[in-house]
Parts: sequence; structure tokens; C-alpha cells
Amino acid sequence: MATFKLAISDSRGRSATRELKDAEANQLVGAAIGAELDGAAVGLAGKIRVTGGSDKSGVPMRGDVHGGSRKYVLLSRGVGLPHAPRGRRVRKLVRGREITEEVFQVNCRYDGELEEPGGDAGSAAGSPEGSAKDDAGAGKGKKA
Repeated sequence: MATFKLAISDSRGRSATRELKDAEANQLVGAAIGAELDGAAVGLAGKIRVTGGSDKSGVPMRGDVHGGSRKYVLLSRGVGLPHAPRGRRVRKLVRGREITEEVFQVNCRYDGELEEPGGDAGSAAGSPEGSAKDDAGAGKGKKA
């Protein structure tokens, strides 16, 4: 029983998060980074391309490591080693390029355009109810 959080982005810079469970998630198991999948599995028309991901501990998936298990590899740059000086190589823990049940988040690129979020999502921040909730939490930790 796999469960994934899908972080989907489009070419315009918009992103959306979807959660897949059980049968929907099993369609992704075994896919590798760079694979094109049908967007119908996540409720989108078109194709999605897997670009990366991470497991529950935050270990990143790396496209040039075979398999789906965690491995210590010697890196000089790229995913899993953000800022290494020139010539420095470091042995880091990364996960292989195949999606397994241990993967928690899967990053994808959608070939179409994601729709705008629905109507009143931004209006709650400016409502009086939102400020009342903020005021209620301000006194925590103080004894009266």
C-alpha cells in the first residue's frame, strides 16, 4: 500500500500538490526519473514527467543511480550535494531513480497548464475571523 505526495508543476511556474493512495499510487511504483506517465492517474488531461522526489527521511532521488534503494555514492555536484567547492568529492546518501513504496514525495512536470486555484482561497487571510484566530494564539505560554 503505497502513498505518495505528488508535487506537480507546469511551464508557467504554477504548482499543485496531490496525494495518491493505494491503487492510484501503485501506478507510479516502478517508474523511473524521466518517465512520462498518463495524467489521468492524478486527474489531469495530458502527460506528466517524473523529475525527482525524496523518501520519508528527505533523502533525494538521483537520476544517475540505478535501482530504487538508498546508496552511498561519491558526488562532486548535483542533486544531493548543493554547494561543493571545485575538486571536492563527498560520499552522500541518495536514493535510486526508480519509485518504490519507500518514496514519500514525487516531483512531476505537467505538459499542460494547471488551472488557477478556486475563488475564495485568498480572502480568508483578510477576514476578521482570520485575525481573531491570530490574536487567540498570541497569549500561549503566559500564565494569567
